[in-house]
Amino acid sequence: MMPFSRPAVLHLLFALIIAACLPKQLSAATAPPWTVSSVPLRIMQGNGEGYTIKVLTRKGADGRILVDLQSMTRAMRLTYRTSAGMLSAEEAISSHGSVCTLTAGNSFARIVYRRAADPARIVQLSAAPQLLDQRLFLPISQSARIFSIWLDRDVIYSASEKMFKVWLQPRPLGRSEASIGTLSPTPPPPPPAFGPTRITGVDVEERANGAIISFSASGAQASAALSQPDASGRASFVLSGASGDPAILKKMFPSGLVRSVTADRTPAGALRFSVSFDGRSGVVRSLDYQRDQRNNRYLLYVRSDADVEAIRSREKLQRIASVISRDVEKWKLNTIVLDAGHGGQDPGAVGLKGTREKDVALNIVRDLGSIIARKWPDVEVVYTRKDDIFIPLHERGRIANRTEGKLFLSVHCNANENRSIRGPEVYILGPHKTAAALKVAMLENGVISQESDYREQYRNFSDEHLIMSSMAQNSFIRHSTTLARELVKPLDRSTSTNGRAVRQAGFMVLWTPSMPSALVEVGYISNPREEVILRDRQEQTKIAYGIFQGLQAYRTQYEASRMASAR
Repeated sequence: MMPFSRPAVLHLLFALIIAACLPKQLSAATAPPWTVSSVPLRIMQGNGEGYTIKVLTRKGADGRILVDLQSMTRAMRLTYRTSAGMLSAEEAISSHGSVCTLTAGNSFARIVYRRAADPARIVQLSAAPQLLDQRLFLPISQSARIFSIWLDRDVIYSASEKMFKVWLQPRPLGRSEASIGTLSPTPPPPPPAFGPTRITGVDVEERANGAIISFSASGAQASAALSQPDASGRASFVLSGASGDPAILKKMFPSGLVRSVTADRTPAGALRFSVSFDGRSGVVRSLDYQRDQRNNRYLLYVRSDADVEAIRSREKLQRIASVISRDVEKWKLNTIVLDAGHGGQDPGAVGLKGTREKDVALNIVRDLGSIIARKWPDVEVVYTRKDDIFIPLHERGRIANRTEGKLFLSVHCNANENRSIRGPEVYILGPHKTAAALKVAMLENGVISQESDYREQYRNFSDEHLIMSSMAQNSFIRHSTTLARELVKPLDRSTSTNGRAVRQAGFMVLWTPSMPSALVEVGYISNPREEVILRDRQEQTKIAYGIFQGLQAYRTQYEASRMASAR
């Protein structure tokens, strides 16, 4: 065998080094691509309300499923921003709101609260988010976990059902995860108390099977003696060397196990408390004393023979009745948001006689608001605009959400190059089913170009997002459809050429409101005969009253259905 020359050996070593590196590189380069798929996400809002929407995922050749965090955030109707491999999602579910930030390659999620007094949280993930096609992905279990911890709501992935489940109701305090990731120092032991003992207050907390009597104190610990209740139901608790004002420490209760707590001084100078129990609320089985050194309190634990199961059953029925009462109140149609289309620098459609859509819409909305205030004094009317000002489309829906509206109604005038078309139309949010519906939506959505930040505000409004937003509105679709049907009936004129029908299209103003919503096109301002009607103030008032008649029919059905479901 011929010996290798030195250059040949060097070349061979170099080739071996490259070969050692190649398998990892080639496996990454030649690995089969991730398959784009989706997983259903079911939102439960309580009271039977909710919706199902698909979350985008990527499935690997090994069966692993990664969740698109932007898609999941959007599906849960949370706002977010992305930049350079980072996702910052914002929630307003909690009382003060917070922002959760996830970064590609970083196994720690950061949660910052809007209120400065609330400490930030750091939550460690078992896997760092991956950046695929400029979007962040997490394994399916980790995505459920981080949303669950951040929102302090139940967010789970059911492997058997192959779907996410999200409950938006707050967790019970015992199951709260709001403190996970918060570092707080262990409270130091209390300093020893000095000085004379003085009892400063008495509190009684009734329980299902007894009561807790708390004596607040200052100064050093006093020697305590407790006697059990006598035949008359009176017990004695004596604190040697303690002082206190008997008038302040006297407590009387009209009902419950503890009837009274009174204080006096013994001949030896000790402070004595007499505790009287009401035998009708149960027989006292035991009375125990415990010292709470940390809070400088003296505690008496009273246990009775009360039927705890019966009490809990009664309390449960009372809670159910209270929840039903709150739900009935919650679902009352007590706030209606009225939106006059266009305004300010945006005139909307303009008729041959110079009639501007923004003026017609504003007059009708004002008239409608006055009618509602007069006919329904229990209903609050919220206007997105009451004057000739410009309000961005996304802000109109946010106004409705901030004021907790129960119904959102946007009023517009239609226009078409075919000037013979006339008649009112009512739309709800959804994919455009006809070319005509698409044209109307494009006409009304065209106003966004006048908003200074429209590229940022509407960058996610694609056909895909329209479909997802429509699915998110499924919890209101039945009510929105009923509303639209009732609105179109009194508005339909005998001269209408477009038929009495409810249409759906991708109106951006209907994108944001989280409530039953509809957009009313009161007529075609491009039709010469209809323009004459639309510019007449008396006719505008008649149109407003027609809309009110539709609202009246809808309200009757709506509240009847809510009452029925509450029963």
